Amino acid sequence: MSLEKDIMTAMKEAMKAKDQTALAALRAVKSELLLAKTSGDTADLSEEDEIKLVQKLVKQRKDSARIFSEQNREDLSEPELAQAAVLEQFLPEQLSEEEIAKVVEDIIAQTGAAGMKDMGKVMGMANQQLAGKADGRTISTIVKNQLT
Repeated sequence: MSLEKDIMTAMKEAMKAKDQTALAALRAVKSELLLAKTSGDTADLSEEDEIKLVQKLVKQRKDSARIFSEQNREDLSEPELAQAAVLEQFLPEQLSEEEIAKVVEDIIAQTGAAGMKDMGKVMGMANQQLAGKADGRTISTIVKNQLT
């Protein structure tokens, strides 16, 4: 459970620095980790599960910020983006669009995908290979562009 230890260390630092934004984001991760541990069959989460959990929280924050921005509520959007930035430091380094495109090209070559009808097959393999390293929306956009 290295993520849990990292979160606790970061929480202590945020408390000392009186950084309320970081503290709120870290408490959300800690809460989700605790919920996942108590609701599942196993007491320990795999590293992959931890990454998925943090990705979900980052996505929620970014989606909320986007909605607030659309409604011209920058006062609510900015804290959400700040929390997302705090959480992103616990994720593996994200790949660039060019790197994702290269991986998708390789998958298309392996599977022999010819068109949009094969998108599900390509997306399944891409999501598996790029888990934690790329956003699903970005992967989907790149796959669509390459299959059309």
